[in-house]
Amino acid sequence: MDGKVLDVHEKPTAGKWLTLSMQHMFAMFGATILVPQLVGLSPAIALLTSGIATIIFIIVTRFQVPAYLGSSFAFIIPIQIATVSGGVGSAMIGSMFVALVYAIVSLIIWKTGYEWIMKILPPIVVAPVIMVIGLALAPTAVGMASTIQVEGETVYSLLHFSAALVTLISAIICIMFFRGVVSLMPILIGIIVGYIYSSFIGILDFTAVKEAKWFAFPEMLIPGVDYEFVVTPTLLAVMVPIAIVTISEHIGHQLVLGRIVDRDYIQNPGLNRSLLGDGIGTLISGLVGGPPKTTYGENIGVLAITRVYSVYVILGAAVFAIIFSFLGKVMAMIATIPTAVLGGISILLFGIIASSGLRMFVDHNIDFGKQRNLVIASVILVIGIGGATVKFSETFSIEGMALAAIVGVLLNLLLPGKDEQKLTDVKD
Repeated sequence: MDGKVLDVHEKPTAGKWLTLSMQHMFAMFGATILVPQLVGLSPAIALLTSGIATIIFIIVTRFQVPAYLGSSFAFIIPIQIATVSGGVGSAMIGSMFVALVYAIVSLIIWKTGYEWIMKILPPIVVAPVIMVIGLALAPTAVGMASTIQVEGETVYSLLHFSAALVTLISAIICIMFFRGVVSLMPILIGIIVGYIYSSFIGILDFTAVKEAKWFAFPEMLIPGVDYEFVVTPTLLAVMVPIAIVTISEHIGHQLVLGRIVDRDYIQNPGLNRSLLGDGIGTLISGLVGGPPKTTYGENIGVLAITRVYSVYVILGAAVFAIIFSFLGKVMAMIATIPTAVLGGISILLFGIIASSGLRMFVDHNIDFGKQRNLVIASVILVIGIGGATVKFSETFSIEGMALAAIVGVLLNLLLPGKDEQKLTDVKD
């Protein structure tokens, strides 16, 4: 891309380094802490592991790919299901096996090339699965925004719903009426405005913030210490198939990022290396109690706007994330964010996720006049959003998004009339 300010291997001056890195940290901050809030994990450990995973990713990709790794939204429902069935430790074990899938796919790509995975994951499969991620979470977002728990019962609250609406409207204003970096941080800004409004209407409790220490070690979950390392077929069936979605997302991000910085990251350092870096980051995160990781589009957007492609700026953001994770009062403040505020921002965020799948249909010119495309997309959407389940036994079942992803891949491979269309970068 013409007009770059700093190339991938160039270092900024100390003052600019500080501000540019903080900018990247705040761009990913809102989304990265939202995922653990929704699934019952620690926001501090999510921040810590995002920084560690990013550093690992940059090392594995030989300091060539300026990408930031944050919490993955694709695993929200699988983590919730795994936690209900076997405790939060089950979700962490599942995350580790997802990382193993990344490693295996990386090894195969290293030995055989990447063309085969592009054929297995065409847009007609990936797009509806992405839509399922957002739409399946819609009831959760609305419930968080408009209801509260009173004596064990769920009741509607107009007061809390007003906080959700203020949050939602603030985020929409950032997207629609601002340009530059502000437009890339609607989640963070929406949460801040919603939080301030919540303090005015009296639904905040600052007791935990007052009692919190300035420095606090993030709460970790270690296998064999905090939970037993037990692997079940259902756990694998719930978590592992989601790798189909996240690998597709990873490929898409590498293509877009490569176009921005004028490099071919699929070839060099290679899709095998970037997938391996993503997988190792997810593995380390799972080992200490953090959510699975993925490269963040928000930070790619910051790169495009600032034209600062320096990998060292991304490393600085990772260091800041690690430092913030140890600030006890900051983490306690995050824990006081009302559920309604998180629900308000989730309405927008989950809708954007679903809409990005719809956009993929448009960008890749998917022809729904062809019965094959209509069948694949329809089946994936209904199975995924409807929460269909295939029970093989009392201890082994595949359901929801995982089942939808598997069925989508199988239909694409088995139905006649397959196009040679692949998941590729779309030119403006």
